[in-house]
Amino acid sequence: MKTRILLFPIVVIIALFNPSCAKKNYVHSGKQANTYFAKHDPGVQTGGIQIVKINTALGAFNVWTKRVGNNPAIKVLLLHGGPGATHEYFECVENFFPAENIEFIYYDQLGSAYSDQPKDTALWNIDRFVDELEQVRQALGLDHSNFYLLGHSWGGWLAQQYALKYDQHLKGLIISNAMSSSPAYGNYAKEVLGPQMDPLVLREVREIEARGDFENPRYMELLMPHFYNKFICRLPLDSWPDPILRAFKNLNHQIYVMMQGPSEFGMSGNLEKWDIGNQLKNISTPTLVIAGKYDTMDPAHLKWMSEQVQNGSYLYCEHGSHMSLYDDQQTYMNGLIKFIKAVARGEKKNIH
Repeated sequence: MKTRILLFPIVVIIALFNPSCAKKNYVHSGKQANTYFAKHDPGVQTGGIQIVKINTALGAFNVWTKRVGNNPAIKVLLLHGGPGATHEYFECVENFFPAENIEFIYYDQLGSAYSDQPKDTALWNIDRFVDELEQVRQALGLDHSNFYLLGHSWGGWLAQQYALKYDQHLKGLIISNAMSSSPAYGNYAKEVLGPQMDPLVLREVREIEARGDFENPRYMELLMPHFYNKFICRLPLDSWPDPILRAFKNLNHQIYVMMQGPSEFGMSGNLEKWDIGNQLKNISTPTLVIAGKYDTMDPAHLKWMSEQVQNGSYLYCEHGSHMSLYDDQQTYMNGLIKFIKAVARGEKKNIH
């Protein structure tokens, strides 16, 4: 089965004894201690893994989470894209967050590889995912004092929808490479991205889509060099990072097609008419919106989003695409870490 990337649109273990990390000692109960190594949970240690049981109208299911680090004041919950992808492509943060004493939590949403994968399609709608996320928040003990929510791509759509309902629980919000409107997203793909492709390639892609022949190997053969390598990840195709490849390999295609649709040029699934742009003004949480110059998501729209929320900041990755966390990594990570630390100090907006 072919790989899907769009709304989804990373694993090197940090050298824990690197001098820059080893010096980060903190006073606790009168003793010097590196909080990164402090035990967080009682009993048998499981490497930070916690299985969270969530309740739905169709029964109870288990979702997988894994905590890395230990900072009671900064806990970043990572929402992967897809819909239906996995936490795996976020593994690049392991080279950045621990050295800054930023605790982060991997989380595979229901239907994704490490979590239960029920088949009932009634589960695949954004409101149910919001309810799931709230149950995960409660189970992990996240609250307004420490809860930073980072949503990338589809995860950014979910993060926005969550913030509209549960703004009061958030300390900081990061919307990464995600617009606030499906129709606007579709228009950008058709009017801006498509014309940047070779006309002959675009015509053949359109013909395949018109026939509904999405399983045709020729479809991905055309899209990989002419679309994905331009707008999803601009690193050489033969050296895409392993965490990205594993996340794509483990994508749940049922969820992706059900919510996004099969085409890479616009929406036709459950999210087709999703549009919350006029509600962004109701989000008061300090919010960072991240865009890439070559993204599938319109950078101008993302900048506009950062101006609609009450306490917005904007990070532009000059060399980045949809996976700016890889192809413009230093800009992305430096700006993200700067925002998190500034919010921790009490700053709210225009954090660059």
